[in-house]
Amino acid sequence: MTFLYKANVTRGQEWASLFADRAPDLPFRLWPDIGDPADVRYLAAWMPPENIGTTFRNLELVFSIGAGVDQFDVAQIPLHVPLIRMLEPGIAEGMVEYVTMAVLALHRDLLPFIAQQREQTWREIRCTQAARRRVGVMGLGLLGQAVLERLKHFGFPLVGWNRSPRTIESVSCYAGRQALPDFLAQTDILVCLLPLTDETRGILNSSLFEALPRGAQLVNVGRGGHLIEADFLDALERGVLSAAILDVAEQEPLPAGHPFWSHRRILLTPHIASMTTPETAVEFVLDTIGRHRRGETLPGLVDRQRGY
Repeated sequence: MTFLYKANVTRGQEWASLFADRAPDLPFRLWPDIGDPADVRYLAAWMPPENIGTTFRNLELVFSIGAGVDQFDVAQIPLHVPLIRMLEPGIAEGMVEYVTMAVLALHRDLLPFIAQQREQTWREIRCTQAARRRVGVMGLGLLGQAVLERLKHFGFPLVGWNRSPRTIESVSCYAGRQALPDFLAQTDILVCLLPLTDETRGILNSSLFEALPRGAQLVNVGRGGHLIEADFLDALERGVLSAAILDVAEQEPLPAGHPFWSHRRILLTPHIASMTTPETAVEFVLDTIGRHRRGETLPGLVDRQRGY
């Protein structure tokens, strides 16, 4: 009975040390040293190996190292094997920090000031009060709710949009496609925290940008597949959007020469908004394995129909 880890090697070595300390009776292997595939009962991965079901015939649980599972082809995972998305607290805290940073950077005109510094231009930009800057969050799951809770402290009017209804104190919530235009009309800084599904792929497109107040700003910490890049660049060029902070891209790493690298109205980071913390991730994984062995409800269980 073996646990196999397939993700960042450096953090994988930390996982190995933690497993040796906390679960010494559970053999731990770091990809590509898989040993006998028939012994692998538990797999944790960011980009999963091909042919999971046929290679690891005795799998009992599959964990995503991240909060999302869109990188998995669930058809490759046998129906009897639960797919678990990571729910350890380090992911939420990292995302809250990043989105708070991004929203404040856009609110306080950091991108224009960076451009002015490069041009050696000393020019004031008049501040907008937080009470007049409306922040909208798309995706009201655990991460979206945690982000909104932190943003409440800054005095922004807050709105949220979700596939299904949510009720969040001090947040005006909208649900369903029919309510999306009303949500967008009240959003000056748009934060995308949606899961990537067939329904949400390409949702950040020209029609959505046109529904925002002119000059709105974007934070995308969902997935690159949410954004239609050509529509986005056109919206920046025409002033429909005024600035954006992106942590994800359709192609990662972003290729050399891509317009995102040098665009003065884009701040780009390499998919680092939130990272799994080995200590709390291992605690979550071992707790989930224990629950599975006891036949209890599993936290983070992915609904294969919804895709998250």
